[in-house]
Amino acid sequence: MKIASIVCTFPPYAGGIGNSAFRINELLKDKNEITVFTPATTKPWFRYGLGAFMPQLFWKLNKFDYIYLHYPFFGTAEVVWFFKLFFKKPKLILHYHMDVRGLRPLARLLSWPSRLIRRSLLNQAETIITASLDYIKKSQIKNYYAAQPEKFKEIPFGVDLEKFQPKIINQKINDQAISKAQKIVHYVNDKFIKKHRVNVLFVGGLDSAHYFKGVEVLLNALFLSTNRNWRLRIVGEGNLRTHYEEIAQHLKINNQVEFVGNLSEADLIRTFQEADLFVLPSINSNEAFGLVLIEALACGVPVIASDLPGVRRVFEDNKQGLLVEAGNVNDLTKKLELIFNDEKRRKNMALAARQLAEQKYDLKKIKIHLESLFI
Repeated sequence: MKIASIVCTFPPYAGGIGNSAFRINELLKDKNEITVFTPATTKPWFRYGLGAFMPQLFWKLNKFDYIYLHYPFFGTAEVVWFFKLFFKKPKLILHYHMDVRGLRPLARLLSWPSRLIRRSLLNQAETIITASLDYIKKSQIKNYYAAQPEKFKEIPFGVDLEKFQPKIINQKINDQAISKAQKIVHYVNDKFIKKHRVNVLFVGGLDSAHYFKGVEVLLNALFLSTNRNWRLRIVGEGNLRTHYEEIAQHLKINNQVEFVGNLSEADLIRTFQEADLFVLPSINSNEAFGLVLIEALACGVPVIASDLPGVRRVFEDNKQGLLVEAGNVNDLTKKLELIFNDEKRRKNMALAARQLAEQKYDLKKIKIHLESLFI
């Protein structure tokens, strides 16, 4: 099948929707021909944030069997909608990543057309994919889901378990005769021997489009912690990085906070493996799942994440990690200290994290579900 993959961002830009689109394309490319349509720096007629108006797309879509639209995509989702008013083919698969939100006046103005045509666009879709029905049931399209639940298909994001895995640091257990599960137990045991400082990790965009990631909440929560034996590594880049660095300096914790920028996949995996705790402190429902959460779980890293629709179903509270009230600095401090002060809890959560990733987020299993859509 020929598939037009339409997405607002795509690697090397670091962003959750683009990264998930890339992974989905990789899973589908064995049996399909994928063409990606995403804004270039100079070609869109108009661009604002992660949105772009690309009317030239209208004349290209009839060459495909399927349109795979990653929603939201301000400006271009409207082009797809307009195209589908005139043409029944190609079929439309809509991947609903998150709600359309605009906080600033210009953003609200530009998002208005998306909200206006959204129901019609959903009607045009043959299938609506979501990573979490829990998110959909609380989203701006909850009434649409209630009326037509059969159109929705829940397919969680997946992770490559061969790449994202705990590092086996004890060379004595590298014998293939020892099961992978046993190796992970050895890894966790070795990781906690003679180790006192807790390495905390955050991975996410540091630009205005990702304001909701809650970096400021995390910095303030760590500042309030009575346990000072931690170090925070922040992976990501963007125009808000300087602002966050200034906050760390103002709180006088900058000597414990390291901003490392964007990393290659190999370096990112190594950074996950070195972490003792991963935190996703998102402040609102712009965070609908958290791809980085399952990457952390796959590497055997306990997680703390905001109790938000979608996010709260990625793992089991008190088993692989802890849920925290979104935007609540004091609650995050409390949950951080529960992890900091209880090595046994961290160890048990680390083991449970990898087990969950293998059971629920194996890319090989996700691939089967995705391929079934394109027949």
